Amino acid sequence: MVGKEQQCSIECLRNGLIVSCQAEDDDPFNRPESLVLFARAAEMGGAFAIRAQGADNIQAICTTVSLPVMGLTKGKYSDGSVLITEDFEDVERILRAGAQIIAVDATARRRPNGLTGPKFVSEVKRKWGRLLVADISTLEEGLAALDAGADALATTLSGYTPHTRKKIGAEPDWELLMALVSATSGAVIMEGRIWTPAQALRAIRLGAFAVVVGTAITRPRVLTRAFVDALASQEGSA
Repeated sequence: MVGKEQQCSIECLRNGLIVSCQAEDDDPFNRPESLVLFARAAEMGGAFAIRAQGADNIQAICTTVSLPVMGLTKGKYSDGSVLITEDFEDVERILRAGAQIIAVDATARRRPNGLTGPKFVSEVKRKWGRLLVADISTLEEGLAALDAGADALATTLSGYTPHTRKKIGAEPDWELLMALVSATSGAVIMEGRIWTPAQALRAIRLGAFAVVVGTAITRPRVLTRAFVDALASQEGSA
């Protein structure tokens, strides 16, 4: 792990846990001062890095913890699906807020600015030359992102793009992880639907470079609802 005053390389994430400290909409934790507490707790617990969304949140976290911060913003495509780090202005805001790592949507879809994911990756690397993690949903997207200059791939968007929605479920996309690890020697970060330490360990044993965990650590409302739903289903079957 490195301090925030040091330049982070991809090696600082190897075999480590990245905690995603994000909240959305009316979640009671959706404010910088709350997300900072999650980030501090993650640091105390031994996390290697933090994944954070939005310039205000990134800045608050960067000034509080010594861990590297992977920054992003969230927008939307015309179909309503999530778009990670929409345009160059977003990259500028992320870096100005203090993030050492940029996360961007590198899927094959065309962004509102007219660029595909790989082209956007290429342009961001050309303009800033900073450590960049490409969020992808398929093997083909991952290979294209690496060719475009991405420093690492993350399986973040599997199940969240129109052509991968059928993959959404309780389990992580182990198939995509194994395909990426087999097809490239690049760093592959496992993200998405990691609920337990056992799943995180399995990801590393399958060849993941690092693991991102968010909801299972930093979304109490979602976890509470899972427990409530489970108990309700039992009551209905009685």
